[in-house]
Amino acid sequence: MLLVVNIGNSNIRFGIFEGEDCTHSWVMNTKPYKTEDELFSQFKITYQNYGIAPNDITEIAVGSVVPHLTYPVRKSLSRLHNVKTVLVSRNILTELISVSPQIGTDLYANAYYAHKKYEGTKIVVDFGTALTLTCVDGKGELKGVIIASGVVTSLNSLISATAQLSDVEMRTPVRVLGKTTEASMQSGIVFGFLSMVEGLIDRINKELGEQTYVIATGGTGHIFAPLTTKIDVYDRLHTIKGLRELYLIKSLQNNNTSIS
Repeated sequence: MLLVVNIGNSNIRFGIFEGEDCTHSWVMNTKPYKTEDELFSQFKITYQNYGIAPNDITEIAVGSVVPHLTYPVRKSLSRLHNVKTVLVSRNILTELISVSPQIGTDLYANAYYAHKKYEGTKIVVDFGTALTLTCVDGKGELKGVIIASGVVTSLNSLISATAQLSDVEMRTPVRVLGKTTEASMQSGIVFGFLSMVEGLIDRINKELGEQTYVIATGGTGHIFAPLTTKIDVYDRLHTIKGLRELYLIKSLQNNNTSIS
């Protein structure tokens, strides 16, 4: 079985694959940052909870946008499974073209899996620590990326910068016009971000002169996807599926290199 790990700024997502099927997936909070020993213990307990035998994992792929967490996560996983981890990044050659050297591994994985999975021009809306929209056309050309403050990031900023606004549950409000402080904040965050995403999709479509296919992913994407017709599909595992594809490409390239 293949374990794929995506180290993000807020969360670490894990996915265990048997072939193309992701049989288990879970998320661990990235913060507060943990040592290698702490990560080792936490991983081991999680496996026990899911009934996963560490020896069943024969391959490990890791993608990361948090450099100082990459080593301890890889080291602890290697200790637990006695398997060498493979780091995947945007340096892996794929069919994608016009790729900026500054693009993050997660956005690269998003773009590649969208190109492989869906036809035509696609937008991947990732509701993560940052809100990102990554656009790739049917030929594999990366048309560009939009990066904005994420939903939870903005909410936390609002709470920390105000004296009388407290934390609220992230859920869809019943009304646009809130009657309580909690409902008002939920409306502002949910409908505010939804309007921004819809507006950005419209602007991308106008700039490209075509209707794009929109895929939503990320931690809070499940809240927004049902509220709009502009999002065609929600796939919470889109990024980790993309990392799996990059790992398979890297493995094939390494095998070809060793044979020659």
